[in-house]
Amino acid sequence: MAPLVGAHASVPCLDGTEKPYRDLDCAASTPSLAVVADCVQGFLPWYSSVHRGAGYKSRRATEAYEAARASVRRFAGRPDGGDDVVVLVRNTTEAINHLAYRLRLGPDDVVVTTVVEHHANLLPWRRAASLRWVECGPTGTFDTDDVVRVLDDGKRPALLALTGASNVTGWLPPVEAICTAAHERGIPVVLDAAQLAPHRPLPAGPDYVAFSGHKLYAPFGAGALIGPRETFATGDPFLAGGGAVDLVDLDEVIWTDPPEREEAGSPNVVGAVAFGAALDELIRLGWHRIGAHEDALAARLYEGLAAIDGIEVLGPRRAGDDRAADGAHGLAVATFTVAGMHHALVAARLSAEFGIGVRHGCFCAHPYLLRLLHVDRSGVARARAAVRRGDRSAIPGAVRASCGLGTSGEDVDALLDALAALAAGLPAPVRYVQDDVTGDFWPESDAAGWAGTDRPAGAACARG
Repeated sequence: MAPLVGAHASVPCLDGTEKPYRDLDCAASTPSLAVVADCVQGFLPWYSSVHRGAGYKSRRATEAYEAARASVRRFAGRPDGGDDVVVLVRNTTEAINHLAYRLRLGPDDVVVTTVVEHHANLLPWRRAASLRWVECGPTGTFDTDDVVRVLDDGKRPALLALTGASNVTGWLPPVEAICTAAHERGIPVVLDAAQLAPHRPLPAGPDYVAFSGHKLYAPFGAGALIGPRETFATGDPFLAGGGAVDLVDLDEVIWTDPPEREEAGSPNVVGAVAFGAALDELIRLGWHRIGAHEDALAARLYEGLAAIDGIEVLGPRRAGDDRAADGAHGLAVATFTVAGMHHALVAARLSAEFGIGVRHGCFCAHPYLLRLLHVDRSGVARARAAVRRGDRSAIPGAVRASCGLGTSGEDVDALLDALAALAAGLPAPVRYVQDDVTGDFWPESDAAGWAGTDRPAGAACARG
């Protein structure tokens, strides 16, 4: 649908051939749009420090940096001259940690959040305040009434923290209705829009919104936090340092006005420029075109998975829930298990034998996935004990395929064909060995790209 850097790359497989890479891991990170890479290349000769230099390059760089901030505001549907501040950060996780600090919450404050959340919208609040949880039903969804019951169950919350789209199932909560109910009770809402922003227009209801460029075809390390000016107008900022102040002496600091107050140090100017260019390009493409493309992929993906014996799809669309029965009611994201195969082995074989990139594990959403997999307390206890021994081989998990602008119907069909073969018992061409420390599988092979010396060091895909 749009040119992406590296879209036609070939990758080595165990049979000694190279196959076109099928990128079905877009929910984790997306490649760069070609127009974004071009924009960065064009900006680099003018790169300089921003806000603090009188030189011509510094002026050009400052102009580009602030133009990116304006692009973020426009993309989020926040009016020019309005009350909202756009803070440029690294990613959604940093944005939510930033907000958790700035809201000055304490142990006596209550934040309501849901079991569907990514860890980025759980752990900062857990550290900052007391939590009340909105549970999900058997298909992994909740409705506005479920949220209202938790909001009203005890002390009035200081905040509601909500996802805009599940990064596991692609399910879309009724954000606007939930925001209306929260605001009727005087409760502000923060929306983790990391998974929503690349696929749907951002809703107007949330008071705070956080999202990341690396999921928006701008993998250059920038993201955004948007919220009311009053949140950032007083008190010390999340980061203290140069650029955030008007005057410093040994006894007193006078902090400058937001958003500069919130962006201490030399910012990621190149990342901001890339971020703004990506958002402008998505606006140019139009949500109707983006939605139609992804709805078609979602229908193809879910219909194909349903036709394969041994595949169990997790979430509402596996259960025929009328609220999420087709692509129009969710993103082109599917999480599933293959009967008789460890999730890490499925992912390893798809990569090594078919050139298909997916994600496996718990997707940084452990509470949600454990519910979808129906793992009981004893199962959680066993997994916890094993992890504490350094053994991650039996962490519960699943496989996730996720589509984006660069995904084609042929990519989805290639995944479905490969999964059908695996589910039918296709013998592995070599032995795969699981590493207990990471939980991942690696083939015993001398094939180019898959020899022992090619094995990456570091954390497991399943961690999160």
